[in-house]
Amino acid sequence: MSGPVPAGSADLTDCDREPIHQLGLIQPTGFLIAVSADWIILHVSANIGRWLGVEPDALLGTPLARLIDGEALHTIRGRLQVAHINGGVERAFGVRLSGRAPVCDVAVHLSGSTIVIEAEPSEGEGPPDSGSLLRSMIARVQSAPGLDGFCREAARQMRALTGFDRVMVYRFAPDGSGEVIAESAVHGIGSFLGLRYPASDIPQQARRLYERSWLRCIGDVDAAPVPLVPPLDPTGRPLDLSLCLLRSVSAIHVEYLRNMGVHASLSVSILRHGKLWGLFACHHRQARALSFERRTTAELFGQMVSLLLEGRERERDSQHEAQARRAHVRIMSMLAGSESPLDSLTAVAAELRTLIQCDGFACCIDGQMHLEGRTPTREETLGVMRFLHRTPPSQVYATDELGAAHPPARGFTERACGLLAIPVSRSPRDYLVFFRGEVVHTVTWAGDPQKSAQPAEPGAVPPRLTPRKSFEAWTQTVVGRSQPWTDIDLRVAESLRVTLLEVVLRLADVASHSRKAAGERQELLIAELNHRVRNILSLVRALVRQSESGAETVQQFAGIVAGRIEALARAHDQITADNWGPASLRALIAAEIGAYLSDKRERVRLSGPEVLLAPQAFSVFALVVHELTTNSAKYGALSDGAGWVEARWSVDGGGRLHLGWRENGGPPVQAPNRTGFGTTVIERSVPHDLQGEAEVTYAPSGVQARFMIPARYVTIASALPGGGPDRGAMPADDFSIDGAVLLLEDNMIIAMATEDVLTQFGASRVNTASGVRHALRLIDEDPPVVGVLDVNLGSETSVAVADRLRELGIPFVFATGYGEAAAVPERFADVPVLKKPYGSDQVVRVLASVMG
Repeated sequence: MSGPVPAGSADLTDCDREPIHQLGLIQPTGFLIAVSADWIILHVSANIGRWLGVEPDALLGTPLARLIDGEALHTIRGRLQVAHINGGVERAFGVRLSGRAPVCDVAVHLSGSTIVIEAEPSEGEGPPDSGSLLRSMIARVQSAPGLDGFCREAARQMRALTGFDRVMVYRFAPDGSGEVIAESAVHGIGSFLGLRYPASDIPQQARRLYERSWLRCIGDVDAAPVPLVPPLDPTGRPLDLSLCLLRSVSAIHVEYLRNMGVHASLSVSILRHGKLWGLFACHHRQARALSFERRTTAELFGQMVSLLLEGRERERDSQHEAQARRAHVRIMSMLAGSESPLDSLTAVAAELRTLIQCDGFACCIDGQMHLEGRTPTREETLGVMRFLHRTPPSQVYATDELGAAHPPARGFTERACGLLAIPVSRSPRDYLVFFRGEVVHTVTWAGDPQKSAQPAEPGAVPPRLTPRKSFEAWTQTVVGRSQPWTDIDLRVAESLRVTLLEVVLRLADVASHSRKAAGERQELLIAELNHRVRNILSLVRALVRQSESGAETVQQFAGIVAGRIEALARAHDQITADNWGPASLRALIAAEIGAYLSDKRERVRLSGPEVLLAPQAFSVFALVVHELTTNSAKYGALSDGAGWVEARWSVDGGGRLHLGWRENGGPPVQAPNRTGFGTTVIERSVPHDLQGEAEVTYAPSGVQARFMIPARYVTIASALPGGGPDRGAMPADDFSIDGAVLLLEDNMIIAMATEDVLTQFGASRVNTASGVRHALRLIDEDPPVVGVLDVNLGSETSVAVADRLRELGIPFVFATGYGEAAAVPERFADVPVLKKPYGSDQVVRVLASVMG
């Protein structure tokens, strides 16, 4: 540790408090530039003159565009946009920053509101085909059997990739210590395999950085670090270097590596569910620098190993949980018919002990106790129960060192050293308790863990810590602990807790409540069924009565009645198919056409958006469509071989549905001499039942009908749950796009993020194109209400698309990574420009300005 500590003695907690992410130093293998959100230089590394030919004092407070070329700045802006989306570090290889600078590999990320740019000279020594190499490495790791073989092969592949003398897979234990569980090393340098290292060897803040940044490389522990200029910003705060690839090293860590004989190191995180599971720890006896490309490949390999490891552990856990579920089902079936809780649980004690492996079992219910296997005595168990009464209620309690929390347990460690307790009631406090006996084992440490760090020479001012100098194997016998309880044990215990509490011990209350609720539901269903049957019978009676006047024979009468009842039946089927929810207007018309005009269905032309009608409106309009269809087939355009029908509909701004029915090419039409039931249904059903509008015109060329159905009965299909944008995510203001958007963007990740923003603010769909030809075709096929155009598309620009949108009178905005220097023609000087990296607020503000 390099910084001062409070007066007095130094201790290991000082290491945990050291701000290793704010040292203000970088490694000398590259240089760093930090700029503000408007690209003004805030910090540079002191060695920047060596690389770019300009000293730090001449750069601070000046625009970055004066220092590096426009093409390089465009590349950095584009990578920053991706880093802004991913929240990590993005890299660009082979970038020439200026005419005076060498070709560099660049990394960029956000540190708060500050943009941090790191660069190293591009060595071009990365794998010739890193994709193929990585696939080969992963394939070898995947084929390794078991966890030990998996980790051994992963270490071997990492050493082959990096060329380090030693590569270890280091796994963290629940107490924070770590163990080398796999190793690949050159011959003759000894082995660290199986050695344990205390938690203090990797301080807490270092572990947090390993979770945020996958890779940490130290090319030369003896290299002098380079300071940042200035070390503090105008508010007196240092630059946060948490994600910097060039971040320098704490002095105590440098000394730690020297004591191990290490001159270069590489650490690659292994994460499980986002938490630090372990590390690839790579050591070299001489200085060794890896190129950006090779480090990037190592980082990707670490990420893939993390995913594979997580998959293997998930598969193992799934198998264990499947066995637990089967045992769980057997236990529940055995408990279901019992009346005595204690008798029930003691009867299934053997099953419970296979579900959660243990040496002894205790069941304490209503002051009664049952013990089996290796357990404390009855008196000792009562003491354990009193201890458990002090633990949080309604939670599984587990420990592998009962004596540490309950001192009397130190007297029976050989019988019960670990404990897992499942509360199965709230009052009284009843428990199922699983005991595990003591497991004495030996741990081999890399040096004395009590001397992981020691004060430096006596009288040093200020006092500081120095790491231990010996890593010789140091053995320790661990007593007073059992086999630890696993995550699976705890999940199974929690599942049992919920089931036993809510199902078994309160079975009678639940059964009584269930019987009462079932009776109430049955009465409600019977009442609703009676109501619906009466309504249906009344409707059928009305149909029969009103159909009498339109029939001349019994057969005609039967046909008319049957047709109208069948139309209602088809409507009912379509509604109930969606659980009595809104149903499709298009499907309704198609069903009537298919039922009566199977050989003429192509002569009915349907046009309109996908609209759903509420059940009440659907049933009413089903009869209207039925009468229109049958009348056209008998007397109108569909009664001969030449006519056709057009049915067009749309939804206005108020959400009302407008539908037009127009017959063409049929025999001449005359208004009817009398108003029959069919005509009454067509003209009066929608106004009377739905408070809408209906108008029928008997033009000589064919019947024309117009209907309006109020908005409360109408749903646009894309607005249904799961089918459209999340209205709950809309901002508090009233801005909404309400239509299709054309997005022209050649970067897939940026395009996906922008699509999410546009959809969030009401776009019904986002038509995305990566090139000009595709964008022009999308405009013709689906004209948008607004466009978002990336100016530079690699080998072409979006100017032709902008011309087309302006010709059609469609508003649009530009997006660019070139900032103010974007090559936008003079005729588009009035078009707003989104400058990368941009967020949702900027997108909404700019679109609102052009859409009014």
